[in-house]
Amino acid sequence: MYQKIMLPVDLNEEASWAKALPTAVALCRSFGASLHVVTVLPDYRMPLVGSYFPKDFAQKAHEAITEAQHEFIRDHVPEDITAQSVIVDGSPWEAIVKAAKKLEVDLIVMASHNKRKFADYVLGPNAEHVVHHSKVSVMIVR
Repeated sequence: MYQKIMLPVDLNEEASWAKALPTAVALCRSFGASLHVVTVLPDYRMPLVGSYFPKDFAQKAHEAITEAQHEFIRDHVPEDITAQSVIVDGSPWEAIVKAAKKLEVDLIVMASHNKRKFADYVLGPNAEHVVHHSKVSVMIVR
């Protein structure tokens, strides 16, 4: 049923993947699917925002996130699961929807949060937007 499963993760927020990752892994094993771990890097190239950062900041941030995501996959994704590291730029929900289309995934598995910490507040609306705008199935794990 599923061949490609996407798991959006915020590497700085364990709640963004702690419950969703085991679900995604179980689905990958059940269907023989590959796992596409997606991390969104905020777009620092916008003129208003970019002027506050050094010239090579976006490139260095991208390299650091790539290394951190590879480490995340090594540490948390079982070896029997084929995993791909994907880094995208932009607003979280838009980048996730665009990446899902580009990668041609069959399912997006992501966490939803009810707490009122700032990070959880940001993740909640992103999950909602992904559900409303994605052309593929989205599984929200609570």
